[in-house]
Amino acid sequence: MIIWFTGVSGSGKTTLSLALLEALRERGYSVHRVDGDAFREKEKRDNTFSREEIIANNLRIIEHVQSLLSDYDVIIVSVISPFKETRKKAREVFGRNLKEIFLDCPANVLVSRDPKGLYAKALRGGIANLIGFSPDSPYEPPENPDLAIRTDLVSAQDALQTIVDTFFQKDA
Repeated sequence: MIIWFTGVSGSGKTTLSLALLEALRERGYSVHRVDGDAFREKEKRDNTFSREEIIANNLRIIEHVQSLLSDYDVIIVSVISPFKETRKKAREVFGRNLKEIFLDCPANVLVSRDPKGLYAKALRGGIANLIGFSPDSPYEPPENPDLAIRTDLVSAQDALQTIVDTFFQKDA
């Protein structure tokens, strides 16, 4: 199974993917986590964050996850993946094994959380293309995710429990 977290920066992808990794390992699953930021850094590619570069990076993540399928029970992917076309491609490649989780959060809460300081930098004009925040860098929300969580309305623990109950209920 592939658990694919999508959402803008600060929506909770890292927090929930790390918590899920730990929870599943405690239940005996063989689990691997692919983090979008770490993947991009490891690839040492041009970080222009253009639409084309983002799509190419997301396609490389899909290929990477494909190469890991036989090694793990669950692969957790934590990546903004802002465009419907790449999430659709992931769905085509992984089929019913893909569980897309959309982490939604209003802009004012994202600005107040701002774990990486990206929103403050964007507000100062230092980032012109912050995905889902800058006018020229849209985030296209999933139309039919397997699960959508408003991370401003529930705690990380409650969100984790919802994910486990939804996709791993046999372990409850």
